[in-house]
Amino acid sequence: MKPLAYAMRPTHYDEIVGQDHLVGKNGVLRKMIESNHLFSFILYGEPGCGKTTIAEATRKMVNIPSHHFNASTDNKDILKQIVNDARFNKDTIIVVDEIHRMKKDIQDFLLPYVEDGTLIMIGLTTVNPYHSVNPAIRSRCHIFKLNELNSDDMHTILRRAYVNMKLTNKIDEEVYDYLVGISGYEIRSLINNFEMVVSIYPNEDITLDKATSALIKPNVSIDANQDSYYDTLSGLQKSIRGSDVDAALHYLAKLIIADDLQSLSRRLLAIAYEDIGLANPTIGPRVKAAVDAARELGNPEARLPLSVIVIEMALSPKSNSAYLAIAKAMEDIENGKSGTLPLHLKNTYSFNPKQESYKYPHDYPNAWVNQQYLPDTLKDSKYYTPKDSSKLESSLKERYLQIERWKKQAK
Repeated sequence: MKPLAYAMRPTHYDEIVGQDHLVGKNGVLRKMIESNHLFSFILYGEPGCGKTTIAEATRKMVNIPSHHFNASTDNKDILKQIVNDARFNKDTIIVVDEIHRMKKDIQDFLLPYVEDGTLIMIGLTTVNPYHSVNPAIRSRCHIFKLNELNSDDMHTILRRAYVNMKLTNKIDEEVYDYLVGISGYEIRSLINNFEMVVSIYPNEDITLDKATSALIKPNVSIDANQDSYYDTLSGLQKSIRGSDVDAALHYLAKLIIADDLQSLSRRLLAIAYEDIGLANPTIGPRVKAAVDAARELGNPEARLPLSVIVIEMALSPKSNSAYLAIAKAMEDIENGKSGTLPLHLKNTYSFNPKQESYKYPHDYPNAWVNQQYLPDTLKDSKYYTPKDSSKLESSLKERYLQIERWKKQAK
């Protein structure tokens, strides 16, 4: 008997939830199929959000030869066979799972066949392809980010699972909320847990107590309608940001009991650099050490390093100046505000005697010399606004203001 998650996998875009920007009525992938103009693309997003499902639905909807290639386990010989088969067809799809793990020699072999259309590639990855995929491959593909699924999406999937299994027994609403809360918003996990619960209690009405007993999970109220998992993570971050150590420990306790150290660890690392930042820059490595220790210890001992670091984070001085600075810089880039590097910053030699050459700052007093670093179009832009959050950032602020004074004197 096939697992429910496998049996329920959508075969058409109409059955996919949470990704309307790609497969909805006006979604770009749906328009691609309707116009019969296929192109290569890469999907990236969190585990369990529907990347493989969209790829498989695409394969079935276009009804052309297709192949699957796993970049972690498959070798070049397999890819060569796929290419040989593709040469005899007008169009052929290749789904490349974990494309960020593809070895360079395999990427080099694949590239010309994607470029000339012999293969229409659908790449799948949990890692941002702008950082992890070879630029040559990336430039031949459109890149689409999948949305994180929300509570409504997960409830929709559970209702479909109920119908798919042709159930008639009553399931309390709080059971659905509980299953969503412990799923980590991964569809496979959600459906597998649902199948486990209803299989253990066939033809019985299912209560929250029965569900928690079946899954051997504690009955902690981290559900969609009260304190959803991600709301609890948000509560932890806002409590640390607000320096309320007791509230931070309360939310930490709930999250430890929810038993998802990976999500908790990621959030703590984000807090360290977003909310504490330059006010206490050594906090980042200490958070990393604490979450690594927690993962190695596992529950219940994970609470030991996590409680220590959360107390320190909550009571640490705070600064978001670095977060605001990079957000402002990225906003300019996203709005098309950029330009070429000044020539003296490039690793090229100019034979023009009038061309200004690069000045090595260490050859000048205070390791500073007046020269332009930003592109001409942005040469007067300011991103970083220093704060007096701690002795360290105050010293950075003084250095920053001193450099501004030197710039004015040099004009």
